[in-house]
Amino acid sequence: MGGLCLWARALAPRHAPAQHRRRPPPSGRRRPLPGAVLMYVSYRWLGRHIDLEGLSPEQLCEDLTLSTAEVEGMEKFAPHLADVCVGLVKQRVPHPDADKLSVCTVDVGQEETLTIVCGAPNVAAGQKVAVATVGTVLPGDFKIKKSKIRGVPSQGMICSVRELEIGDDHDGIWVLAEDSEIGAPVADALDLNDWVIEIDNKSLTHRPDLWGHRGIATELAAIYHRPLKAISFDWPEWGDGAPYPIRIDTPACPRYLGLPIDGAKATPSPDWLRWLLLAVGQRPIDCLVDLSNFVMLDLGQPNHTFDRHSLDPEGISVRMAREGEGMRTLDGEERVLQPSDLLICSGDAPVALAGIMGGESSKVGDKTDALLLEVATFAPAIVRRTSNRLGLRTDASARFEKSLDPTLPERAAAHFARLLAEIQPDVRFPAPPTDVGEWTDPAHTLTLRPDRVRQELGKAIDDEEITAILERLGFGVEAQADGYAVAVPSARSTKDVHLDRDLVEEIGRIHRYGNIEEKTMLAQVAPPPKDPRRNLVRAIQDQLAGSARFHETISYSFVDDGLLEKLGMLDLPHVRIVNPVAQSENKIRRTVIPSLLSGIETNRRLLEDVRLFEVGKGYLPNPDDPNKQPRELHLAGLVWATAPRGPEARFDAHTFNQLQGLTTDLLDRLGVIEVQWRPAAPPPPWAHPAKALEAVAGQDAERLAVVAELDPGFHAALGLSGEQTSEVAIAEISLDAILIAPLRGGRYSPLARYPGIKLDVAVALPDHAAAATVREAIEKAGKGSVADAELFDLYRGESVGAGRKSLAYHVTLQSDKKTLTEKDEQKFLKRFEALVGELGGELRNG
Repeated sequence: MGGLCLWARALAPRHAPAQHRRRPPPSGRRRPLPGAVLMYVSYRWLGRHIDLEGLSPEQLCEDLTLSTAEVEGMEKFAPHLADVCVGLVKQRVPHPDADKLSVCTVDVGQEETLTIVCGAPNVAAGQKVAVATVGTVLPGDFKIKKSKIRGVPSQGMICSVRELEIGDDHDGIWVLAEDSEIGAPVADALDLNDWVIEIDNKSLTHRPDLWGHRGIATELAAIYHRPLKAISFDWPEWGDGAPYPIRIDTPACPRYLGLPIDGAKATPSPDWLRWLLLAVGQRPIDCLVDLSNFVMLDLGQPNHTFDRHSLDPEGISVRMAREGEGMRTLDGEERVLQPSDLLICSGDAPVALAGIMGGESSKVGDKTDALLLEVATFAPAIVRRTSNRLGLRTDASARFEKSLDPTLPERAAAHFARLLAEIQPDVRFPAPPTDVGEWTDPAHTLTLRPDRVRQELGKAIDDEEITAILERLGFGVEAQADGYAVAVPSARSTKDVHLDRDLVEEIGRIHRYGNIEEKTMLAQVAPPPKDPRRNLVRAIQDQLAGSARFHETISYSFVDDGLLEKLGMLDLPHVRIVNPVAQSENKIRRTVIPSLLSGIETNRRLLEDVRLFEVGKGYLPNPDDPNKQPRELHLAGLVWATAPRGPEARFDAHTFNQLQGLTTDLLDRLGVIEVQWRPAAPPPPWAHPAKALEAVAGQDAERLAVVAELDPGFHAALGLSGEQTSEVAIAEISLDAILIAPLRGGRYSPLARYPGIKLDVAVALPDHAAAATVREAIEKAGKGSVADAELFDLYRGESVGAGRKSLAYHVTLQSDKKTLTEKDEQKFLKRFEALVGELGGELRNG
């Protein structure tokens, strides 16, 4: 950040301003919102609609949170303006040693005047200006200090609006009104003391009426028993010209109102309008654009102004886009459209993305003097889909997708026209508004029984309070034999209030749920029904996260095309997402394995041994389903990646065999019996074709699990080569298959009465021999005394010879009739050695 000392440089007479965190981008009148949508509410703006005397911003935020919507935060608007004072430039003389600098004598209401060196070209004697005195801290932690500039002392700084972060003008200093009080804080002199309240979208998504200050004020009127201030929605006088031609060719636009305006100029906005817009994060542009934004933020109804001279004489038409059609929007981006997009067209050329953003070809400019004001209602789902697909989130789209009140356009257009006529008295309305479309007023009537209110809320609220609350909220209430007939206004009818229970909620929140005494609920406590699938999931989680030392992951169900391509799965049938959060993640996963492998790619950079598992769902396209619902698969996926144990044993299936043993043990602990392993047919696309096994319970049973080594051809794409070279084994277990597999009945296993013998055995045998045959030999040699046998090592090397391998097992011998002795151990080893010999192998010693 520069400072006063920079003014001595001819190329940089003023310091660079810090950027306010809510400064809008310079892309157009409907600014894109950054990710999450926030509703900014100005405390001063609310005062235009309701008397706030005696209500602090803090109290207002608390009451809004308790009765209406959660307030995310509150901050003072331009707090530094309280430290910047009004000064009078009494004298301005050229700097003796710099052509572009001036030496000003400034009165700031103190005993002595200040000498300030200024580089602004528009500074002049007699001006009231904003002065930051020595010690003042401006945005960006820029502290004003005494300094000498080209040998002349400077005791402060005369500020521009950009340096104070209340505008973009940096061509000169900010010249204040002549009646501004000298020495007063700028915030007080210009009545800019305001607080900005932030409300998150999640609190308002079901309340389209709260996306404008008028709606918030209506809530406050109900909370505080105060009347709303009246707003005139009377139309100014218009001429008897022909209505502007407008045609709607799609039901996606129920209502379109267009008003021609002549003589309007893109002049600077009055201060009251600029300050209100700045407070809620909008960048003032000119009177026409600012007034359009003001009406949207005041009433919650988006609108748009076209330069009428740029439109086709045939008028406006509303239609769906054609495949491959394009247009350039106000932010300068070329947009490729789809038939699902809604367009505003002039002739046949698109001039706006309906409900989202206008087109560059019809934008209002400095030379504009003829406007067409658009105020319309668009199908919320279409606006939302187009906005998400294009990644173009705007203030307008955030409101249209909430199902706006279709009766609001007429009032919003009249509000705009009346305010414009007040600001620019020479403006003319050559013809009445054109209002077309097929829409109906959604207002309706519900029956509400007071006893139902008291029963649902658990408090004896009297009838008078019930009717008073509803009437303060704008509902009409009329007594009838069975209760009340409640007229729901159109603003609450599109998405919010449809049942009598909704009315109970309205009464409860205004009465305050905190005012309802807590009572013990009288209900029978019964155990929930057993869910076999949930019990299975818990058993798997306990086993894997416990003794197996795996880490559980939770990932999104949608997958990235790039990851699927890395695993050779991109061409497999997938369920597609119509409106993806990210364009690259437009498919739902078939299996949890891709998600786990992406986690391996990240964690192997830090760890040599990575064990991850996830229990989740996969989805397969199901074209035979009448509702096109995908088929759900309930799966558990395991991925085990380890650094190779040595160059000679880089891919020796050590991890693969361990994971197979772990999966076998898991199936056994889950009670599955008759488990057999065989080559996987077909192997998964990510599997090594020669190292993929599947487990079944019975010869023709459904696959329970598959264990495979990751195909080395995918290692490089997944970042598992080079320094991160890894042995990667993968298992996928079908929970659906386990639930229908033959299971072992519940049984009690008492503690062993006699001690057992634990020993390790290693056998060398041909490379083609299956580990399962060795396990069978151990069981046969033990003659019923083998309590456990676990494969813990696989070795290939010079010591066992070419084409051969060594398998090592932990074996536990246990008898329920006697204590086994060394003699019993030797008998076991002798029988085992003979059986191994039949397999073409031998016992290894040492």
